Order: sequence, then C-alpha cells, then structure tokens
Amino acid sequence: MPYVILGTAILAEVLGTTSMKYSEGFSKLWPSLGSAAGYLIAFALLAQALKTMPVGTVYAIWAGIGTAAVAAIGMVFLGEAATAAKMIGLLLVIAGVIVLNLGGAH
Repeated sequence: MPYVILGTAILAEVLGTTSMKYSEGFSKLWPSLGSAAGYLIAFALLAQALKTMPVGTVYAIWAGIGTAAVAAIGMVFLGEAATAAKMIGLLLVIAGVIVLNLGGAH
C-alpha cells in the first residue's frame, strides 16, 4: 500500500507541475489552483508514505519518477526538444533511482 500512496503522490506532483506551466506565472486562476491542489495533495501523500518507508527511498522514487515524467510530458505534449542529451539524462535519473533503491533494500 505505501507504494500506491507514493505513486499517487507522484501523479499529483506531476499534475501540479504541469498545471504550473499553464498558469503563466500564476496569472491564470484555474491552472494556478490546479498547481496548488496538486502540490498540496502530493505533499500530504508523501508524508503518509514516509510513515512506513525510508526517507531516502521515498524521495529518490518521488523526485526521480516525477522528474522523468515531467520531462517526458514536456517532450511529448508541450513541444520541447527530445535531444540525445535529455534522453541520456532521463536514463541516468532512472538508473540513479534504481541504484539508490537497491542499496537501501537491505
């Protein structure tokens, strides 16, 4: 169950960040509210996940997957360039999350 909570926190954070893109510096009401709600939900769920999971594991997964998801959304849906450097960077982020989790699994 903690991984479901963490996954939902990641989804909320990704939605909050994507909404922030559309808020145009928090000058548009609904995307701004979406961003605030996304982050509020994300942090509340992150706090719940931290009750039963190690902080290093939780943060590595949350930050890594969130970063990769937002970068992918930017490239696929928002017209950002999908350069080789970005792809390598995303692979390194994902590899880092895996390594941190393998090291903390014992």
